[in-house]
Amino acid sequence: MEEHLVDWSRAQFALTAIYHFLFVPLTLGLGFIVAIMETIYVKTGSSEWKKITQFWMTLFAINFAIGVATGLIMEFEFGTNWANYSWFVGDIFGAPLAVEGILAFFMESTFFAVMFFGWNKVGKKFHLLSTWLVAIGSNLSALWILVANGWMQYPVGMTFNPDTVRNEMTNFWDVLFSPVAISKFLHTIGSGYVIAALFVVGISAYYLLKKRDVLFAKRSMIIGATFGLITSLFLTLSGDESAHQVAQHQPVKLAAMEGLYEGRTEAGIVAVGMLNPEKTLTNDAEPYIFELEAPYALSLLGYHDIDAFVPGLNDLVYGNKERGIMSVEEKMVRGKIAVAALEDYKEAKKANDEQKALEAKQILDQDMKYFGYGHIKTAEDVVPPIGLTFYAFHIMVSLGGWFLVLFSVLLYLSTKKDISRYTLILKSAVLSIPLGYIAAEAGWIVAEVGRQPWAIQDLMPVNIAATQIATTNIQISFWMFAFLFTLLLVAEIKIMLKQIKIGPDGGH
Repeated sequence: MEEHLVDWSRAQFALTAIYHFLFVPLTLGLGFIVAIMETIYVKTGSSEWKKITQFWMTLFAINFAIGVATGLIMEFEFGTNWANYSWFVGDIFGAPLAVEGILAFFMESTFFAVMFFGWNKVGKKFHLLSTWLVAIGSNLSALWILVANGWMQYPVGMTFNPDTVRNEMTNFWDVLFSPVAISKFLHTIGSGYVIAALFVVGISAYYLLKKRDVLFAKRSMIIGATFGLITSLFLTLSGDESAHQVAQHQPVKLAAMEGLYEGRTEAGIVAVGMLNPEKTLTNDAEPYIFELEAPYALSLLGYHDIDAFVPGLNDLVYGNKERGIMSVEEKMVRGKIAVAALEDYKEAKKANDEQKALEAKQILDQDMKYFGYGHIKTAEDVVPPIGLTFYAFHIMVSLGGWFLVLFSVLLYLSTKKDISRYTLILKSAVLSIPLGYIAAEAGWIVAEVGRQPWAIQDLMPVNIAATQIATTNIQISFWMFAFLFTLLLVAEIKIMLKQIKIGPDGGH
């Protein structure tokens, strides 16, 4: 398939996904924060807590409305730009997305109307229930989407049907409760919770710096910082599990995350470092220009054992017989056998030769797990962009550490009588709002760039997944989407800033 076509298809999907995840994470976390605030209002009957709830609910609604648009476009792209992929995954990828649309999205959309417009039309308790159901519905939407994404990273619960050339689901529960899907869901929603907490404490800090709406800001700060500290700890734990799953099922990605070329036991994590751009798989250059390593940490993170052997890129690409690691070239041979067996099966079926078809299917079943390698050109092609994966991972982890410190300090200072005088930490809180989004986008870069060249791990490379359409069509739609999404983002920021400037009292 034409290389430029695949590159433009990838660029368009990346553009949509990046913009979509600028809107989604705030919805995931802010829904629960608003629900907590409204619960306090219903318990206390305090008009101040009602005002706090309504202010943050308005910001939630602005973000929710704009986030829907990019999500719908992204789902349509599976059928337009990635039709081969959509066919190959059969009913597996479609089932979670269908459940998301029918159940989760329907639930959150229905109760969103009650939550936003029903303050004086329904009782307090029913309104509170609606708010909680919107928050839960938003997270259920994320669950089904991330189950689908987790299956791409670690395909389970299915069998390949050579008659239809599709993967068909055999066990829904294996797909739903895949350890990769669960860890991906927990880590992703955790990042959304942290972003929402940063949003709340950042805007609260802005009001405190301006010395306006101080009671509102202090109460919001306490809720935001508490929620942020708890979810930051949760994010750390889910990140540990996510890295463990990557080590088990996507070891090339783990090696790229650390720029690890040679496997070793008691492997450490590079806490701070710079990759050597001259380093390749085929030369003896040093991997880093400089690095500061945390000893044993990578073995512990990946395998929960400080003595564990962590394979490097050279082990994974060229094989390591001592460690029982098959080379990519061996996988390519077996993949080509599987591809050829599929062709033999189809020919035998056409000729009504059931015996030959059965023999071909047995060979196909035996080597199906290497099927995608039959479309790989060189062994080195299975290595993702190391620099981008490495730096994205370290940016994400570093910012996660900063957020943990920030929430701890803000929560402590919230107990002080005059928090407004701590201007440096308050300014840091304001400036940390965009850092949450940077960390989340960096996490997605690790997840998606780090698994290249695979659309479905080991089964389908990206260049096979793309639809054969005119490159010009994708280029035109790319720039149209870039303009539209940028317009939506600018509009959201302007509306948000206007609402923040008005404040919780509605300008009175």
